[in-house]
Amino acid sequence: MPDGSRDPRGPGARNVLGGPLAPCSFAPLTGWFRDGCCHTDEHDAGLHTVCAVMTEEFLAFSRRVGNDLSTPRPEYGFPGLKPGDCWCLCAARWEEARQAGVAPPVRLSATHRAALLMVRLEDLKAHAAPE
Repeated sequence: MPDGSRDPRGPGARNVLGGPLAPCSFAPLTGWFRDGCCHTDEHDAGLHTVCAVMTEEFLAFSRRVGNDLSTPRPEYGFPGLKPGDCWCLCAARWEEARQAGVAPPVRLSATHRAALLMVRLEDLKAHAAPE
């Protein structure tokens, strides 16, 4: 679901609550476009739209299921994540973690509305991080 704009202040970039999409993280720099926001477009097969606050439990889970987000990968400009970092997760991975009981908290204002194609708003709200 393209949002019509990669600018978080743009009229098409909306969060799951219907408001303007807020930035997720600039340090580390996240997002499908590496612009700090959980924007998406038709090329984003993973739907990197859930702004999640990393936890040790989620990072360990992600490593176990084949996506090590903790280890730095300088060749890709990836610093590795630690608990407390915010990151634009794939909506399906967040849902998988939720079903496994290890979903990280979500910043609703920075989670793109396209996430609702894969996850329920009620579930996101139940895992809402303080804004």
